[in-house]
Order: sequence, then structure tokens, then C-alpha cells
Amino acid sequence: PVIPALSFPTLRPNGITSSPTPNNNCSPTFVNPTNTATMASDQIRQMVNFILQEAHEKANEIRVKTEHDFNLEKQTLVHEAKLAVQDEFTKKEKDREVQERIARSAEIGTCRQKKMALRDDLLTSLMKEASSKCKVVADGSNYPALLQKLIVQGLIKIEELEVVVYCRKEDVSTVKKVIPAAVKEYVEIMEKESGIKLSPKVEVNGDRKKDLPDS
Repeated sequence: PVIPALSFPTLRPNGITSSPTPNNNCSPTFVNPTNTATMASDQIRQMVNFILQEAHEKANEIRVKTEHDFNLEKQTLVHEAKLAVQDEFTKKEKDREVQERIARSAEIGTCRQKKMALRDDLLTSLMKEASSKCKVVADGSNYPALLQKLIVQGLIKIEELEVVVYCRKEDVSTVKKVIPAAVKEYVEIMEKESGIKLSPKVEVNGDRKKDLPDS
């Protein structure tokens, strides 16, 4: 038997159906049902392929975006890690410099203390040696001449016309004896150097409480 052909709407891949093509020929058209089944199967296959293609494209798009976001996040984390490492290194470097400065300062302080202790010991030994030598000089026959020279040097240094000489208690009598000769020598030196004759007044301190110590 032959079945008359009927027009079915065509099913497109996007799900939209197309209107059947009008048949202007009033005479009926007959089609084979096997062909109709084959066409429907082809259309279904096309729809499946289209859906699969869309799914693959969407999956690929998601994969690309995911990889991009992952790489961006990885770069951000790596950059932050580098900054953290640099900050940690800078901090440790500053701490090391501070520790070196502290150690160097402590070493310098220790050296200064040792140097001051050695200087004090040296000064003490020099004072003792000078004191012993002064005693020897004071007991010698040239001591009055030494005192005279010291008074002359003092008068030249201070350049004053009224001078009070301070000395040890045991040297008061000797200083009084050498003052006239010291003043004379001073006046001669100043007159020779400057052409001016001075008349300085030089005397020994009269307050025994202000005499210089023995050592």
C-alpha cells in the first residue's frame, strides 16, 4: 500500500521548527516511511552533534578562563611571596647591622675604658716619679736658681705688673730671697725684647693656708 505524503515541520538544531512548505499542487504526494524515519534520525543526530559542540566549546571556554584565573592567582601569590621574602631579608639585614653597631660600640667602649685605666696608671706613676725627682731637686744646691727661672717664666707668661707667688710652706723663705733677682731678670728681658722698662710688683702669698701642698 502507498501512504500519501504529509508535510511535517522541519526541526532545526536550535529547536525552532520551520513551517511546512505549502503544496500548491492539489494532488496528493506520497512518500516512503523509511525515508521519513531516516530524516528524523538525521535531524536528531544533528541536534545531538550541535549540543555536544556547544558543550565542548563551553567546557573549553571554562577551562581557558579557569587556567587564566589560576595563572593570575599564582602570579599574585608568587609576587606577594617575593615581597614577603624581600621584607624579611631587609628586616634581618637591618637587625644584623644594628647588632654589629651595638657590638662595635661595646668594643669601642671597652677599649676606651682600658685606655683610660692605662692613662690613669701612667699619670699616677709619672706623678710619683716627678714628686720624687722634685724632692731631689729641692734638696739640691741649684734649687734656688730653679725657683728663680720658674718665677721669670711665670712673669713672662702672665704679663701682669702685680703678681702674687704661691709656693710650698718650706719654700717661702727661698722664694722671698730669689724674687728680687727674678724681677730684675724679667725686667731686663722685657726691655731687651720690647724696649720698654717695666716695674712689676711681685710678692709671696701671705696667707699660709693657701700654700701649695708638698706633693
